[in-house]
Amino acid sequence: MTTSEQIAQFLAAPAFAVVGASANRNKYGNKVLRCYQRNNLNAIPVNPHEDQIEGVDCVAAVTDLPAEVESISIITPAQITEKIVQQAAKKGIKNIWMQPGAESPAAIQYCREHNLNVIADGSCVLVVLN
Repeated sequence: MTTSEQIAQFLAAPAFAVVGASANRNKYGNKVLRCYQRNNLNAIPVNPHEDQIEGVDCVAAVTDLPAEVESISIITPAQITEKIVQQAAKKGIKNIWMQPGAESPAAIQYCREHNLNVIADGSCVLVVLN
């Protein structure tokens, strides 16, 4: 599958999650969430320390996401990304987009071994959706 096809599959999901969402509007975890909102896409912030971000109720972990979430954007340090992809696979998430800086070779390998659609080539959802 080409990167364009992977992105199209990712964006075809009925709902999305932003793992590493932030209440700080200067952080990428907030910018990505707002980008989904600007594009009228249903996105749920994942942050264990916040109740709401940008007017949307947060969930504490990937395991708490509703079933309609099939695609997640990850904006976390690489070592946390490795744990997130394992939780996502167990949850039934089909599409993983590691935003620049969140990638890890181990996490990418895990996604491939579990037949997840993984985008981790430096592509950024902020560029694709803007």
